[in-house]
Amino acid sequence: MKLNICHLYPDVLNLYGDTGNIICMKKRLEWRGIDADVTLLPIGANADFTRFDLFFIGGGQDFEQEVLLADLHSGKDREILAAVNDEKVFLCICGGYQMMGQYYLTHTGAQCDYIGALDLHTVGSDVRMIGNYMFGCSEQSGGATVVGFENHSGKTYLGNAVSPLGTVIQGFGNNGEDGTEGARYKNVFGAYCHGPMLPKNPEFADYILQRALSRRFPGYELSPLDDSLETKAHSYMVNRMEKQ
Repeated sequence: MKLNICHLYPDVLNLYGDTGNIICMKKRLEWRGIDADVTLLPIGANADFTRFDLFFIGGGQDFEQEVLLADLHSGKDREILAAVNDEKVFLCICGGYQMMGQYYLTHTGAQCDYIGALDLHTVGSDVRMIGNYMFGCSEQSGGATVVGFENHSGKTYLGNAVSPLGTVIQGFGNNGEDGTEGARYKNVFGAYCHGPMLPKNPEFADYILQRALSRRFPGYELSPLDDSLETKAHSYMVNRMEKQ
């Protein structure tokens, strides 16, 4: 049994330990005897997107997102959109999450047009939303409580065709205004959660993996792992934020 994972733009979208999400997914699969084949797809590289089960896109600075726009619009945007419509699983963090939307309007008025796979857009601000934060996933997205670190000046607003990934418990989330965090559409999961996100949120990590495995191997159920260390890390951050 094998899961094929594509890490998109690891050369430029790799802030705040985001690559740790790939390591986490790979290990959680291997500990269960499942092979994980990870393909790195930097700027300029091409691959057959139809062979992948799970895609990961990390975060980067605004400049780095602009650098990869030409490569994105050389055909990868259409391949990503096709994979989304085919219900492949995507985990997209910060800049990678914004890129799945329609556009980013910078605080200086410049517009970067993105993939348009998700009904959302982002507006730049001159004030950063930064710090440890916590949100509760919707039942549609597994219901886990997620802890992490956010650092973004872009404010993301969701349209009617996409649902929030969850509700902010502490922190800013999508925009610091409406209490939402992230987005969920089909099997796309977007969030501002750096840290990296998955190692200290094992329940959510397994939810992502289960979605990919169920699509590839209908009826397959992940076996439980000893998550005592991961749970300690998660609980430490929850307790720390609850005391603030």
